[in-house]
Amino acid sequence: MRTIHIAIIIVLAAILAGFGVVTLLDVGVSPGQAALPLTVGMEPNQVNALIYIADEEGFFAANRLNVTIRNYPSGAAATEGLLLGENEIATATEFVLVGKALDRVPLRTFGSIDEFEQIYLVGRKDSGIMEVPDLKGKTIGISRKTAAEFYLGRFLELHGMNIREMNLEDVRPLQIVDALANGDVDAVVTWQPHVSTIQERMGDGVVAWPVQSGQPAFCIAICSGDWADGHPDEITRFIRALSEAQGYLVRNPEGSKAILSHHVNYSNDYVQQVWPEHHFFLSLDQALVSAMEDEARWEIRNNLTGAKTLPDFRENIYTGGLERVKPESVNIIR
Repeated sequence: MRTIHIAIIIVLAAILAGFGVVTLLDVGVSPGQAALPLTVGMEPNQVNALIYIADEEGFFAANRLNVTIRNYPSGAAATEGLLLGENEIATATEFVLVGKALDRVPLRTFGSIDEFEQIYLVGRKDSGIMEVPDLKGKTIGISRKTAAEFYLGRFLELHGMNIREMNLEDVRPLQIVDALANGDVDAVVTWQPHVSTIQERMGDGVVAWPVQSGQPAFCIAICSGDWADGHPDEITRFIRALSEAQGYLVRNPEGSKAILSHHVNYSNDYVQQVWPEHHFFLSLDQALVSAMEDEARWEIRNNLTGAKTLPDFRENIYTGGLERVKPESVNIIR
């Protein structure tokens, strides 16, 4: 009888493997093993949809992770929280990692979870802003050290202008809507959902332009280099859960939108509006490296960093976890 049971288990395992089903044994997790604690710092934003799905659908728990989500006003703030020891993983745009790499802070990304275009420049019409050239000499509110800073600079360059022709005021993300509505600044560069909030509040009193110029931003998972080297198991389990969340999203997009609405308190109409601006999938692609190099060159050229040469960003990328879970999603030139 024992032999029969073993044979049945082997057959079932072969069937599951044939269907691409991953078991706990594939990640080295015993059925009775205690869940590992993990704190993830992130902005409550749609870019983190895969994390919300993994949490809601129990994929973290199934991979024996006890995940605590800690909210921050931006990815840059979440990364600072990581450096302060408040969380083991942060999510942010690649621009945040670029700044840290230029400052020689040993951080790494182990996966991108979203590619998106949701950053806009919004100006007050009563400040005389109707066309892009009207921005010259105006005060623009922007959250410094976020991707908004880079995209504003690139947007202005493409329109024959320079960021130094503006008066930039550093405004925290949660204050940026009030700063524009109260007239403290003439324009702001910010991201969703702040853009929609401004448009709802100010209506026809504002004009808006997308500033990414067709260049997507990446939402990436970040950790310290030492933590990545010492916790490959946690990274693998985390990526495995996100891979399962990605599969759920593909199979059930409407259910995924409902999960996002529930977690971040967005209306269904808003989620439907912004969903096409995102591509939720796990990857480590050469396009990410190219974007980081482009952003680093821009920072160096505009004297926004003390660095004079490009880092080798391959040193800021940990491929081990994704290679174990979804090797086909790693496409970085080495």
